[in-house]
Amino acid sequence: MSCKLDESVMYLKGVGPKRAELFEKLGIKTVRDLIYHLPRSYTDYSSPVPILSTEIGEVNVVEAEVVKKSRPAMIRKGMTLYKLLVTDGTDDMSVVIFNSQYMFDSLKEGEKYLLCGKITADGKRREMSSPNILSSAAEDKIRPIYPLTAGLTQSAVTNAVKNALGYALPADLEILPPDILKKTGLMSEIDALKLIHFPKSLKDADPARRRLAFDELLTLRLGMTELRERTRKLSTFSMPKADMSGFINSLPFRLTGAQGRAIAECLEDMKMPTPMNRLILGDVGSGKTAVAAACCYNAAKNGAQAVMMAPTEILAAQHFESLKGFLEPSGVKVGLLTGSLTKKQKAEIYSAAASGELDVIVGTHAVFQEGIEYSRLGLVITDEQHRFGVAQRSALAKKGENPHRLVMSATPIPRTLALMIYGELDISVLDELPAGRKRTETYAVTGKLRSRAFAFVKKELDRGGQAYIVCPAIDEGAANMKNVSEYAEEIASGEFKGYRIGVLHGQMPAAKKDAVMKQFKDHELDILVCTTVIEVGVDVPNATVMVIENADRYGLSQLHQLRGRVGRGERQSYCILITDNLSDESRKRMKVLSSTPDGFEISEADLELRGPGDFFGSAQHGLPPLKIADLASDGELIKLAQKTADSLTDTGRITLPGCEPLRRRVGSLFEKTYD
Repeated sequence: MSCKLDESVMYLKGVGPKRAELFEKLGIKTVRDLIYHLPRSYTDYSSPVPILSTEIGEVNVVEAEVVKKSRPAMIRKGMTLYKLLVTDGTDDMSVVIFNSQYMFDSLKEGEKYLLCGKITADGKRREMSSPNILSSAAEDKIRPIYPLTAGLTQSAVTNAVKNALGYALPADLEILPPDILKKTGLMSEIDALKLIHFPKSLKDADPARRRLAFDELLTLRLGMTELRERTRKLSTFSMPKADMSGFINSLPFRLTGAQGRAIAECLEDMKMPTPMNRLILGDVGSGKTAVAAACCYNAAKNGAQAVMMAPTEILAAQHFESLKGFLEPSGVKVGLLTGSLTKKQKAEIYSAAASGELDVIVGTHAVFQEGIEYSRLGLVITDEQHRFGVAQRSALAKKGENPHRLVMSATPIPRTLALMIYGELDISVLDELPAGRKRTETYAVTGKLRSRAFAFVKKELDRGGQAYIVCPAIDEGAANMKNVSEYAEEIASGEFKGYRIGVLHGQMPAAKKDAVMKQFKDHELDILVCTTVIEVGVDVPNATVMVIENADRYGLSQLHQLRGRVGRGERQSYCILITDNLSDESRKRMKVLSSTPDGFEISEADLELRGPGDFFGSAQHGLPPLKIADLASDGELIKLAQKTADSLTDTGRITLPGCEPLRRRVGSLFEKTYD
């Protein structure tokens, strides 16, 4: 039987239609999909330990002979227990198998087996329950462990993968031309796949992982480069640099050198016949909004409109107030569009946007929905880039004719990671804080010192300051964590009796959130008990202290973001991290945060300690998933992939001969993720 790699997996020996449905639940439709369904780990049967040396409570591998098979016992309806006694020649061990007569019958008294399972103690004798079992004579002692779904076993997936690899020819799988393989010193694709699934030793899997990780990084980089080139279409809005003196003179502060450089880079981009596609990557409080305002001013002076999209209504309202303050003294009109506006208010904004009466429109996702039209949209700005899916950003851009694009992120990230995540963008870094900003003093304590921390908070409140108390969850019954509302009630009748306390969390209606935030900004509240809904951008200069409960539950970058909500005014500010997690990793993370105010330094540590998957607290929006490459530890491989990508492309497209398979791989990677 021959089986093409792009045919349904159901035609593979041992699969069939019913099992194919189970494979589809894992995203496996074709034989090719199955070949790239990689093991998440391995069971190593090559180094068994003596029974007496096994660790109780841990998974161990033991080599032992079956001494005695007991009679099966039905312990309840539908549950049969099978027991064996095995020995390694020195010590005995009980083995328990549940509901698998086939496995029990296949084990023969007097024969040796390798058993892998969790060890418990049954009186004086050790016991292993539900082990994976291999004949001692088996040649392959490293066995893959695959992600599964209900109804699929490891052996079913392993056998299917073996059959699939049997049909694959080198030419079916190789995506790199021979000269690139030679230059990079990487193994062939087919060898890498055979070794990653069935290594002879765990060390064998390393070069295989390296080759497949390189493929992922290369295709990701090439896809990002191609995406960037797609935006290089001629823009309707080539904007000569306007006289910026009116804008700069109206600012209530002096721009930092980093802000000046970023503005100059943006204005240079906006002069070009192709659209600007730039990321402003800045630390908390580095002044990204002023850079965005300068771009809006330049657009308005060139007769174009600008739209700024923020992820929450609170942040949109704040940007609206900031931009109004920066721009309206110079005659640039700014409007706000959010989902909670009344029908009449929305109609007024729609009309002013369509007629060109408004120069700048700030809002949430409402700014790109059906019904809103712009008279001359020349600049699109998105704040907190990673919180918007690519489809949302595209929908906004389609409201104009190839407008300039500016994206902003207050999440400082290492440059290698930025090049992968934001590979389609030019990057400006704001690495300088405005003059006069005091460093927020940060302390990590255990729950035993909570009362002392609260006493300190009261001192700050009595001096006229305000405080945030951040709790990690609002779900009822969340393990070991109080509901935010319960927490607020408890402190209102306890340590903070007599103080004005408000509650803010993500499940509140937008109008209620805005009302509470306004109360806090207007100092009608002393304490805001909240979740991370206040994480990004919200600005209350009078807030001087923040307490973060269960601080170990957040990534370093997220803690740094939260800490950035205090220290917005002239007074000294403080952040107190409370955690009872005293693990080495938790201690390291708290120490990093307490010792440096530098967001970029913190992001390097966060990447090292947590990896990129948790970098923003959740998966990247719009970035194709990486199955095997690790952006945290594959720095050298990232550089090699970037260098290779540059050598293969001309103006962003793969043009060298022999690269058709690679071109197809890049296309399939991005076809679902990007339009």
